[in-house]
Amino acid sequence: MSGSRCQTLYPFTGERHRQGLRFDAGEVLTVLQVPDGGWWEGQKEDGLRGWFPASYVQLLEKPGMVPPQPVEENQTSLLPLGWQSYLSPQGRRYYVNTVTNETTWERPNGSPRTPSSPGPQRNFQPTAVNGYHSSGTPVHQSEPVHMSLRKPIGDFQNPGSPSPGKKQNKESTITINCVTFPHPDTMPEQQLLKPTEWSYCDYFWADKKDPQGNGTMAGFEILLQKQLKGKQMQKEMSEFIRERIKIEEEYAKNLAKLSQNSLAAQEEGSLGEAWAQVKKSLADEAEVHLKFSSKLHSEVEKPLMNFRENFKKDMKKCDHHIADLRKQLASRYASVEKARKALTERQRDLEMKTQQLEIKLSNKTEEDIKKARRKSTQAGDDLMRCVDLYNQAQSKWFEEMVTTTLELERLEVERVEMIRQHLCQYTQLRHETDMFNQSTVEPVDQLLRKVDPAKDRELWVKEHKTGDIRPVDMEI
Repeated sequence: MSGSRCQTLYPFTGERHRQGLRFDAGEVLTVLQVPDGGWWEGQKEDGLRGWFPASYVQLLEKPGMVPPQPVEENQTSLLPLGWQSYLSPQGRRYYVNTVTNETTWERPNGSPRTPSSPGPQRNFQPTAVNGYHSSGTPVHQSEPVHMSLRKPIGDFQNPGSPSPGKKQNKESTITINCVTFPHPDTMPEQQLLKPTEWSYCDYFWADKKDPQGNGTMAGFEILLQKQLKGKQMQKEMSEFIRERIKIEEEYAKNLAKLSQNSLAAQEEGSLGEAWAQVKKSLADEAEVHLKFSSKLHSEVEKPLMNFRENFKKDMKKCDHHIADLRKQLASRYASVEKARKALTERQRDLEMKTQQLEIKLSNKTEEDIKKARRKSTQAGDDLMRCVDLYNQAQSKWFEEMVTTTLELERLEVERVEMIRQHLCQYTQLRHETDMFNQSTVEPVDQLLRKVDPAKDRELWVKEHKTGDIRPVDMEI
């Protein structure tokens, strides 16, 4: 078939097909490719190339139409009387009864008046009718996959594969929640986007069973759950720091109050000095803890809270964006199924009109067939348009999934690093506070070591003595 010439029967715009070949009725084309289906690749006389429905053209060998030529039967048994063997344009053998004009794919064994094929097989179509198979599936050349990236998603199952090929496509792809994936049994080895890392963008495309067994969760939802858990941990850490600040503030308040207590204020000597320093150290310690609580608020709690708010906004933005794309993808998938159903109905109507033509040949029936063929072609065009829109939506979702998962990965790294830095700041402040507390205690230690009861007694006696003359015995 390749290299043959054909004449166009109807005009074809090709506007809805990225590689469609535009032509008017009556033009002569050169056939370049004839895949197993109803869409051929051809070239116009001006050199333009593209794809078009096979039902829009008639094959030409010479200026006139060339009818099928009988071929020699290779089988040893002869055909029944009145039967001739022919080859279809796709190279498939079929049989015609020259007496009754009946056709069949199966080799006849009976008499000419008793064809072996059942009634429905009489409607012989050696090529696809109007570019569509009898099953209602449009046939066209599969278009290349847009994404060269690793993950799922090649194009949606092409509506233009032939009947046997359609089965192969069904086996080579699987649709889960409106997303088309390669079938696990036929999927070639795919390259990871980040092969040297365990990255989010490589391992969360499929769905996963809910641990409670209530259904499945999308991979992106699992990532969101992890991010939400991280946000909750961050909230709890902020609450922990806030409680610690309250404790420190209350502790400082109580220490300051205690340092002003007047108990034992009358103690004198070196012990009195040490006792006074103990009370002063409480006031100093209260001030240290008050400063500690203030720094915890400004250097740990506040940054944690601010980061948490920004983190929440980023999470919501990612969630809503991907959710909107999934809704759009589901809508495109529903349109594809609706268009596929419409195509089946149009094809069924075309087959019925064709069968009516066999029974009674009339101008009205021929007009009905032309009308049904146009509607069938239109339905096929609509299906291809819906598939193109679906593939565009899926490609956009795929690209956004990669971008968003990498963004979630960056946010998680940033969250962990931020919390680590502020916890380090917390421990540093604790260490500084302990050092200041130690500095308030050291003067007390020094004074306590200098407590000398003998010296204290000497000083007190000198200050409070009344006389050093002792009493003597009374004489008579």
